[in-house]
Amino acid sequence: MTVLKTSMRNLFAHKGRMALSAVAVLLSVAFVCGTLVFTDTMNTTFDKLFQATASDVTVSAKGSSDTGQTTSTTGKPPVLPAAVLGTVRGAQGVRSAEGTVFSTSVTVIDANKDKLSPSSGAPTIVGSWNGNDARTMQITAGTAPRGPDQVMVDKDTADKHHLRIGSDIGMISVVGTHHARVSGIAAFKVTNPGAAIFYLDTKTAQQTLVGRTGVYTNVNVTAAQGVTNDQLKKNVTAALGHGYKVQTAKEVADANQKSVKSFLNVMKYAMLGFAGIALLVGIFLIINTFSMLVAQRTREIGLMRAIGSSRKQVNRSVLIEALLLGVIGSVLGVGAGVGIAVGLMKLMGQMGMHLSTDDLTIAWTTPTVGLLLGVVVTVLAAYLPARRAGKISPMAALRDAGTPADAKAGAVRAVIGLLLTGAGGYSLYVAATADKAKAGSGWLGLGVVATLIGFVVIGPLLAAGLVRVLGAVILRVFGPVGRMAERNALRNPRRTGATGAALMIGLALVACLSVVGSSMVASATDQLDKTVGTDFIVQPDNQQLITPQAVKLIKATPQLARVTEYRPTLADLTTPDGRTLKDTDITAADPTYATDLRKKTVAGDLKDAYLPGSMSVHDKFARAHGIHLGSKITVAFKDGSAARLTVRAITSSDDVIDQGAMYTSIATLAQHVPADRMPLDQMVFATARDGQQAAAYKAMKSALHDDFPQLTVRDQTDYKKALKDQIGQLLNMIYGLLALAIIVAVLGVVNTLALSVVERTREIGLMRAIGLSRRQLRRMIRLESVVIALFGALLGLGLGMGWGATAQKLLALQGLKILEIPWPTIITVFVASAFVGLFAALVPAFRAGRMNVLNAIATD
Repeated sequence: MTVLKTSMRNLFAHKGRMALSAVAVLLSVAFVCGTLVFTDTMNTTFDKLFQATASDVTVSAKGSSDTGQTTSTTGKPPVLPAAVLGTVRGAQGVRSAEGTVFSTSVTVIDANKDKLSPSSGAPTIVGSWNGNDARTMQITAGTAPRGPDQVMVDKDTADKHHLRIGSDIGMISVVGTHHARVSGIAAFKVTNPGAAIFYLDTKTAQQTLVGRTGVYTNVNVTAAQGVTNDQLKKNVTAALGHGYKVQTAKEVADANQKSVKSFLNVMKYAMLGFAGIALLVGIFLIINTFSMLVAQRTREIGLMRAIGSSRKQVNRSVLIEALLLGVIGSVLGVGAGVGIAVGLMKLMGQMGMHLSTDDLTIAWTTPTVGLLLGVVVTVLAAYLPARRAGKISPMAALRDAGTPADAKAGAVRAVIGLLLTGAGGYSLYVAATADKAKAGSGWLGLGVVATLIGFVVIGPLLAAGLVRVLGAVILRVFGPVGRMAERNALRNPRRTGATGAALMIGLALVACLSVVGSSMVASATDQLDKTVGTDFIVQPDNQQLITPQAVKLIKATPQLARVTEYRPTLADLTTPDGRTLKDTDITAADPTYATDLRKKTVAGDLKDAYLPGSMSVHDKFARAHGIHLGSKITVAFKDGSAARLTVRAITSSDDVIDQGAMYTSIATLAQHVPADRMPLDQMVFATARDGQQAAAYKAMKSALHDDFPQLTVRDQTDYKKALKDQIGQLLNMIYGLLALAIIVAVLGVVNTLALSVVERTREIGLMRAIGLSRRQLRRMIRLESVVIALFGALLGLGLGMGWGATAQKLLALQGLKILEIPWPTIITVFVASAFVGLFAALVPAFRAGRMNVLNAIATD
């Protein structure tokens, strides 16, 4: 009980010094709990949506996916004949059945040709209004669609795009463009996670999406009273036979939820990973805090030992302080985590994904995980300082506060750090020289972990050298004040090393990702320059395909010399070694594609792959199946017949664009696939006549804008910019998440300086007494903070660039061969670290400058 009272007294006596450590625990726990609450809430939202929208039993075509996606290589959804509806209605246990038509492969535009698709990446759905939808939607204005000139829109989309009754809407599918006016607006009875939904009457939906009446994409079946969904499924299957996909409401919901969970899990674990990094940085802050507090309380602990306290009691006292700190920080963190989750939901709402706080889900495991994590990490981080406190002897009460460093422990630490760093460096070397990316990635991971731990352990040794170098370059210009700042940073290398290491972790990851991102962009750009021999690439900006009408319009552009169509499809391949490979990607293109993409071959000429009855394979596939020029492969095209194709070319896998692709001609594909099942173009390549590139670019954009706004025309400059923007957006998102770790590291610098000022109170008083001005004192503390921050930045950026360069060597095995160091980013981060140091020193320097000189000198 006495130990507990002592611990509580010390905690509250030093609450100001503990505050920043508590904030570090709070932030880390909050991010963990916020992530868990947010992803659990999203799961709940989708669960409710899928359960509410699924009928008791759903019948769909055999080729349709489990998740309700209706895209296909023809751009039309897989359909059922109308006769299926009558057969289902006659099945035993059926109360009612209704045929519906819907598609997600549609672009919807307003009267100004602006797209009405969600910005969040959620689907755009156009379908027939039916009884199943009436259960989940409530018409709030106007009426349901009753003719070909009417369409009903969901309220969220109407509000976002300012649609009103009578607004003109165009729906572009592979069938053509259908125009209608808004006849009604319907609101979701459940939470809409962001989809844009447009309803037509059944006949109009059939014509608009499929091009003919008398077909359905789904039949929604309702069970009679007393009939279970499983029994109803058996009855419907018995009536229809096994040529259709029949699913219960639970099976449909589970399939949809599985698809959503795969995305949510990636996001969840990525965010938890960044929370873990922040927690690791927080450990350094906690260790530093307790180490400095123990050093400052040396005389106090010595007196406790002198009056009878045992080592265990002193040790336990420090650990209890850590326990109390962990509990307080974790409890506040759990509450803050719920706030973060609500904030993320509001942010997603701004992006178009509507999540209701009514669905806020806080599982009992979330606060439990948060509390355990915060408390355990805090106590473990305080263990070493607690052991150090227990070793303080009673005679320490006779000395000044602060114990000298253990030279033996420092030597052992240096040896361990050097061994770990050396082992990590060797692992990185093995990774960089690996022949296979999979094997090298394991060595890369080991090297990253070993070098990170090694730098953390060896930090004090590095601090002694690097701080002197930084001092000579930066601090000496500030005269005596700069030299004092340097000596203060060198006074306790272990503390400086730990403070710098906290900042090092976040900046190392920033530098690594910057190198990898820049190298990917540079490599892909180089590949485009070397291999792409066409001027323009036309492709949709959603899940749609390019219709024959659009291709015809492109070919009609007079400034173009040639146009190449590109149609990926699926086929079952039977190779000469007797193996059959199901659903293998094969690309059908025009013969001019061999010119548009200058792809390296290891055998044969790629142009020959476009001859009748011919194809190409890549070298890895050829080696795996014993294929050589002249080999015959049986290709069973999806929705078509089988063909015996001759291998005329073997391409190199050492590239980025179309890596691993196998080619045949569109003419060969057309011989074996009926015209109504032929895949549509995924991309179209166009090459301008000499000197007419600018005119062709303008003409194509103008021609496609009105009738095909879903298509984007890019020249090579546009394509490179789009690639750079995609990688840049990903990196910016990662940098944003890493900002949490850097914020915690900044708190560590603030805490170190604040405690250092308290530790040096008498010293500061004496310096003020002999003539050091307040301005000079504040400058000294700011310069000390800057040199610590730059020390951490040097370690982090150097380490991160090493990681990034090694990762690029592995990417080179996938064709990304150019290493590019983003020096502007690296230099900006380094300079910004100096400003971080200045910012971190503001409060400690201000407090030091306000000290009363006489009181400071009189301090024990």
